[in-house]
Amino acid sequence: MIEAFYTDEFVLPLPQGHRFPMEKYRILRDKVHASDCFIELSVPNAATPGQLALAHCPYYIERIETGNVSRHEQRDIGFPWSERMVERSRRSVGATVSAVRSALQHGASVNLAGGTHHAKRNKGGGFCVFNDLAVAARVYQTDAIAWLNTNQTRSNTRGLGNKVLVIDLDVHQGDGTAEILGGDDSVFTFSMHGEKNYPFQKEKSDLDIELPDGTGDDEYLTQLERALNQVSQRFTPNMVLYVAGLDVHQSDRLGKLALSDEGIRLRDQVVLEWVQHRNLPVAAVMAGGYFPDLEHLTDLQLGVIKRLADYGRHYQEPLKTTLNR
Repeated sequence: MIEAFYTDEFVLPLPQGHRFPMEKYRILRDKVHASDCFIELSVPNAATPGQLALAHCPYYIERIETGNVSRHEQRDIGFPWSERMVERSRRSVGATVSAVRSALQHGASVNLAGGTHHAKRNKGGGFCVFNDLAVAARVYQTDAIAWLNTNQTRSNTRGLGNKVLVIDLDVHQGDGTAEILGGDDSVFTFSMHGEKNYPFQKEKSDLDIELPDGTGDDEYLTQLERALNQVSQRFTPNMVLYVAGLDVHQSDRLGKLALSDEGIRLRDQVVLEWVQHRNLPVAAVMAGGYFPDLEHLTDLQLGVIKRLADYGRHYQEPLKTTLNR
């Protein structure tokens, strides 16, 4: 049994004709609920101001929460400000925090939204207000250090450490994640993304793989396997955050790459086999996906979640933890 965290009940009001496909989250939740997988759907708590401050400037958090946001900043974010926008954004971060904590117990977990990797320390952008990946990584590290400090005499603490790997396979670079977490050797940021896609001014991740427009299954998978080999040589994680964006698919309106349905399945297989070989907990976020056909998009997302559930069934928990959600 793995947990999937959802936030679609916290509706973000958008003007008529807005291009962001908000309805995809409800459709995906309905499909997860109707599936025969061992998946428990849960509503997360909202991220607290203290948790957000692990990755964002307090002044930025205050301005977002009070609505002291200029029209220019709202255009950069891509959403008009409202109190409901703030609540949904905090819940989305809370979902990834909850997924990380759940993955420690069950091997895998998923946020049915999330992947807000363009939000930087003191600004939002690209439909991202707060960076759920950076916040969740810092919360995990805080939890891990606290647990280790109170269990120093135990012999089985080997399985819990503070090193976090971000595998970001959304078509857009995780520039905000790279900016917030850069220069910290306890976190490794790996982003494989479209070379000519948004953001047009990239940040420097620990490992960036840039793909030309039109990249298909074979080249994509070859590059992914090579990149993960590089990660193996440079970093030994204790927790994996997997940004499983579907905007690399050939049907995506914004992606410019050309992965097939089978290519998506093989991408997840490569990642999860790499994680399984190291018996690591993995928390996934669904991130980008802008198909004209939301049924097709959410079918593919459900496939990602089923593969995570299968991974969770085979996970061998390295130690029992008492981290509270």
